[in-house]
Amino acid sequence: MPEASIRNQVRLPVRLPDGRVVTGRLFSFDGLVDGREHVALGLGDRSGPPSTGPAGVPLVRLHSECLTGDVLGSRRCDCGPQLDDSLDLLGTEGGYLLYLRQEGRGIGLYAKIDAYTLQDTGIDTFDANLALGYPEDARDYTVAAQMLRALGVGEIRLLSNNPDKTAQLTRLGIRVAEQVPMTVHLTPTNQDYLAAKEARSREY
Repeated sequence: MPEASIRNQVRLPVRLPDGRVVTGRLFSFDGLVDGREHVALGLGDRSGPPSTGPAGVPLVRLHSECLTGDVLGSRRCDCGPQLDDSLDLLGTEGGYLLYLRQEGRGIGLYAKIDAYTLQDTGIDTFDANLALGYPEDARDYTVAAQMLRALGVGEIRLLSNNPDKTAQLTRLGIRVAEQVPMTVHLTPTNQDYLAAKEARSREY
């Protein structure tokens, strides 16, 4: 796996979902294998430069971009509430949010909207991807491993319900000391989506 490096870093005042305002540190990177503009946000005890950061195993959230859920407040998924929970917890405990540009489980925004159209006919989220010629889940976490190594992190506590994240990071040489579960945000509009995730990917 090629090495990545920190391209730039900047202090960033952040308003957390619970109303607190904290100062984090936003990192960009050079050398990421997919060429996309992924970023990391260090909060709490990880809000300083990595060279002066604390020892210990940080809490880390890998969050795949979801414009509809993160920005527009869609309740077709639970991505927005999961991002809010992650920021609140990281703001309290410290750690890193890796915001990965992998919209629609890696198929892209327009393809995700196409998949939504199929889901409206009764096809679940995974079969909709397959019907469009994409994998059920196209996400690859090589860039996440590169980013963590550039930050000087080789062992993490992973904030996730997704066993595939743990499996991929482990194969890529990042030790997952603990997988910290997240709250499931069930609503009438996302219950089929969450049921499909639990049944098809063991993600809950």
